[in-house]
Amino acid sequence: MKERVQKFGRFLSGMVMPNIGAFIAWGFIAAFFIPDGWFPNETINGMVGPMLRFLLPILIGYTGGKAVGGQKGAVTGALATLGAIAATESTMFIGAMICGPLGGWCIKKFDKVMEGHVPAGFEMVINNFSVGIIGAILAILSIYAIGPACVFLTGILEQGVSFLVNHGLLPLTAVLVEPAKVLFLNNAINHGVFTPIGTEQAAELGKSILFMIESNPGPGLGLLLAYCVAGKGETRSSAGAAAVIQFVGGIHEIYFPYVLMNPIVILGPMIGNIVGIFTLSALGGGLAAAASPGSIIAEMLMTPKGGYFANIAGIAVAAAVSFLISAFLLKFFGKDASLEEAQAQVAASKAASKGQSAPAASGASVSARDVKKIVFACDAGMGSSAMGATMVRNKLKDAGITDIEVIHFPVGEIPGDCQIVVTHHELSGRAAQRAPQARIIPIKNFMGAPEYDVLVKELLEARKGGSPAPAAAPVEEKPAADQPILLEKKNIVLNCKPVSPEEAIKAVGKLMVESGYVEEAYIQGMLDREASFSVAIGSHVAIPHGTEESRKAIKKTGLIVMTYPQGIEWGDETVRLVVGIASTGEDHLGILGKIVEVAETEEDTDALVDNASVDQLYKLLNGLE
Repeated sequence: MKERVQKFGRFLSGMVMPNIGAFIAWGFIAAFFIPDGWFPNETINGMVGPMLRFLLPILIGYTGGKAVGGQKGAVTGALATLGAIAATESTMFIGAMICGPLGGWCIKKFDKVMEGHVPAGFEMVINNFSVGIIGAILAILSIYAIGPACVFLTGILEQGVSFLVNHGLLPLTAVLVEPAKVLFLNNAINHGVFTPIGTEQAAELGKSILFMIESNPGPGLGLLLAYCVAGKGETRSSAGAAAVIQFVGGIHEIYFPYVLMNPIVILGPMIGNIVGIFTLSALGGGLAAAASPGSIIAEMLMTPKGGYFANIAGIAVAAAVSFLISAFLLKFFGKDASLEEAQAQVAASKAASKGQSAPAASGASVSARDVKKIVFACDAGMGSSAMGATMVRNKLKDAGITDIEVIHFPVGEIPGDCQIVVTHHELSGRAAQRAPQARIIPIKNFMGAPEYDVLVKELLEARKGGSPAPAAAPVEEKPAADQPILLEKKNIVLNCKPVSPEEAIKAVGKLMVESGYVEEAYIQGMLDREASFSVAIGSHVAIPHGTEESRKAIKKTGLIVMTYPQGIEWGDETVRLVVGIASTGEDHLGILGKIVEVAETEEDTDALVDNASVDQLYKLLNGLE
C-alpha cells in the first residue's frame, strides 16, 4: 500500500515538477506587473490570466501524456486538457492531471492494437490521424464530464484548505509533511497537492502560504545547527557544511540522514514548522509562486511586495524552534550513530520510493583482494556497459592486474558470482536486487568516470604486500583482419546540424531500418531507453540503443556513426559523436573498444570529430587501421 501511494504521489509531482520553471515565470510576472505589483504594467499583466488558465494546465497535461504515451500521448493529453479548460473558468490543474495521462493511455492502447497492421508507407498518416481523432474525442469528453467533475473536486479541496485556515489548523499539516519528507514523499505532497491549489490562491490574492509549508528551509536549518552544537564526532563536524547546502542550496535531502540517526529529533523540524506556519498565517506571509528548490534564495525571489518581513519571520522562527527542540533531544535522548549507516538508510528509503531495492553500501563486505569478477551493467547490456567494461579492463591491464574478469551484462541478468557491480546510479537499486552479495558502485556516465581510477587504485593497493593471485587465462582476441565489418561507409554521416536528442535518435534509427539492421519498432525502443536515463555517456559521446525488450526487433548487428561538430545539448551533457548500436550478440564489442580508445576524453572526441574523414573513421573503427 505504501509503495502504491509513493508511486501515485511521484506520478502527480512528475507532471508538475518539469514545468516549475513556467510556474516561476508566471509568479515573477504576476509579482512585478499586476496592478498591486512592483512595476504595474497593464500590457504585461495581460499575460497573467492566459498563463494561469491555459499555459500551465496544458503544460501539465502535455507532460502527463508524454510520461504515459510518448510524444503522441503528449499531444493527445494536451488536447484533452484543453477540453477541460473550456468547460469552466476555473483553473484546471487537477483536470490536466487527469486528462494528460488519460490521453497518453488512450493513444498507447490504440498503437498496441494497430501494431503490425499498419501498411508500409501509411505510418505517418495513421499516427497523425489517430492523435487528432482521439484527441478531439477526449476534448469533447472533457468538456462534458472531466471538467465539471474536476470543478467539484477542486471545490472540495479548496473548502478543506479554507477550513484549516479559518480554524487555525493549517500548521498541523506539518505533522504529516516533515515525516513524509524523510520518506521522500516531499515532492509528491508539495508539487502534487500544494502547488496546484496554491497557484489558484496566488491568482486571487497575489500569494499563498501553501507554497511555504514544505519548502520552508527553516526547520531543516534548525536541526542541522543543533547537531553543530549537541552532535558528536563526525556528525557534528559535517553538520555545518550540510546546513549551508540545505539553507542556501535548498537541498533538504541532506538533513534526512541526521533524522534517521536519531529518529526522535524529527520532533524538532515538525514543531518548528508548525510554529513557522502559525507565524506566517498571523503575519500574512506567503509566496507568489512555488519556490524550487526550497532555498532561502528561492523563497526571497518568490516573496511578493510587502511580504518580506512575514516570510523571513516565518523562516527564522521555524529555524529557532527546530534548533532548540532538536538540541534538547540530542542532549538528553540522542545516541551515538554512524552517519554512513544513516546515509545508507536514506539510500534505501529513496530506492524504495522509486520501487527499487536499496543499493549496497559502498563499504559492503567485499575484500578487494578477493575480487575475481567485476560486472558492468546497463539496461540492455549492449552499449554503455560494454564500453565501461573495456575502459576498466584496460586500466587493470595497465596496472598489471590480470586475475580479475571484467564483463558486461543487462542489469536484469547480473551473474550471482560477481563481487563488484558498476552501473548507472539510476539502476543501482535494480542491480542490488539482482546481486545482493555484491558491492554496488553507482556512476553517472560510463566514459571516463572518476570512480574507475579509484577502484583500480584500491584493487592495486590490496594486492601489494601479498602473494599475487593466479592470473586469469588470457582472452584470445581476434586479429583485426578477422573482425566482421559492422560499420559501413554509407552509415558514417559527418557534419550533421544540431538537433534535439530525440531527433538524433530517430535519425540513427532511420538509417538502421534502411540498412536492414532493425525493424522500425526498434526506434521506439531507443527512445524508451533514452527516456529511462540518458544514453549520453560522457566524453561528448552518446550511444543510442534499444531496451532489452526491443532486442527482438533487431535483424542483424550493425552500427551507425554521426558527428555533430556544433554539439547537441543532451541533458547535462554536450554530445558531438553519436554511435547507434543494434546487436544480436557480441560482434559489436570490437568497435566499442575502438571508440573507447579514440574517445576516452572530451578532447579525444573533439579531435576525432573535427579532423576524421569517412574513410578514416571506417578504417579506424572497423579495426582496419
